[in-house]
Amino acid sequence: MAEDVVDQLLIATIVGFSILIASMLSVELGLSVAIIEIVFGVVAGNAFGVVTTPWIDFLASFASIVLTFLAGAEVDPSVLRRKLTESVLIGGLSFLLPFIGAGLFAFFVAGWDLRQSEIAGIALSTTSLAVVYAVLVETGLTNTEIGKTIMAATFVTDLGTAVALSLLFITPTPYLALFIVVSIAVIGAMLLLERWFFARYGDRVIEPEIKGAFAALFLLMWTADLAKSHAVLPAFLLGLAVARVFQRNPEQHRRFRVVAFSLLTPFFFFRGGLNVTLGALATAVPLVLGFFGVKIGLKFAGVLPASLRYVRPHAMYTTLLMSTGLTFGTISATYGLNARIIDRIQFSVLVAVVILSAIVPTAIAQRIFSPPVHRLSAEEIVAVEDAEFEPRLGTRRPA
Repeated sequence: MAEDVVDQLLIATIVGFSILIASMLSVELGLSVAIIEIVFGVVAGNAFGVVTTPWIDFLASFASIVLTFLAGAEVDPSVLRRKLTESVLIGGLSFLLPFIGAGLFAFFVAGWDLRQSEIAGIALSTTSLAVVYAVLVETGLTNTEIGKTIMAATFVTDLGTAVALSLLFITPTPYLALFIVVSIAVIGAMLLLERWFFARYGDRVIEPEIKGAFAALFLLMWTADLAKSHAVLPAFLLGLAVARVFQRNPEQHRRFRVVAFSLLTPFFFFRGGLNVTLGALATAVPLVLGFFGVKIGLKFAGVLPASLRYVRPHAMYTTLLMSTGLTFGTISATYGLNARIIDRIQFSVLVAVVILSAIVPTAIAQRIFSPPVHRLSAEEIVAVEDAEFEPRLGTRRPA
């Protein structure tokens, strides 16, 4: 028993220092910390034999739901309503074409079975809301028409991903109705009680608001597990439902992000890296490049024509940002691995493609097609610092 505790503490120490160094390198290299955490997980698992543990698995699973919740909370519902037509068209095509195309490529070219191909389609249909948001903040575009359009379209894409992941893998059980009822009840309760709860318990060092949100997410995860489903869709919708709450309480939003990104999300991405098999990936380079080409090609096929209609001066920039992927792609691939739909080799391929899609389109968009950049205000710089996933490829902070 004592030796087991020592082993657990050793793994915790390795992971802790890896996460710290990843954050430092993110600042120095101007690269998404999530990517570095995945890479460190790959190195730890393949070079040093570090394996995941039940407590890492639990933290990583919870982190994926928290990330989903925060992704929904980043969207301004009023902007989504105002730009409904263009956001649905751009975001819908951004999801639909890669979902179908990557799935067909996996099935007919890679030889994966139907369920594995569906996971591939979902994982490679995503647009990274975290990457897009950080890039728009740093380039000063969050409050511009183009920035608002891209954010709204990204939400539509990720909503499509969440719906597909939830609906395609539903297993009819007696608990499914319970899961649906609880999901609706949780979202309704959060909306009805938030003003009273914030007025009575808000702005305290013990953070009842964050604890309340975590309790709601735990409830969604538990009922989803009973129903043999996934809590990603209700968590995403819950985030959207409370988006206005975070807009009215920006400091609370910032603290929630600090808790999530300092403790929870590093375990999710590090654990993802632990599950990547380098030896098998080395022989699958053509498959990785094939999936990457399919994703980017179909993103362009869907997004560029719509962008030329609605955001013509910035159509290429919009298309490239909509081609990024990171968080939801990793979440989808991880779900497939945990549910034993895909194996570690297939997981490794999908994660490699996700990382490529987080780096390459962002770098090209920022260095070649970025709209004029204005000097950031102090508030915008703080927002980028808090964004955690900032890619900053090709841009620099003002002196």
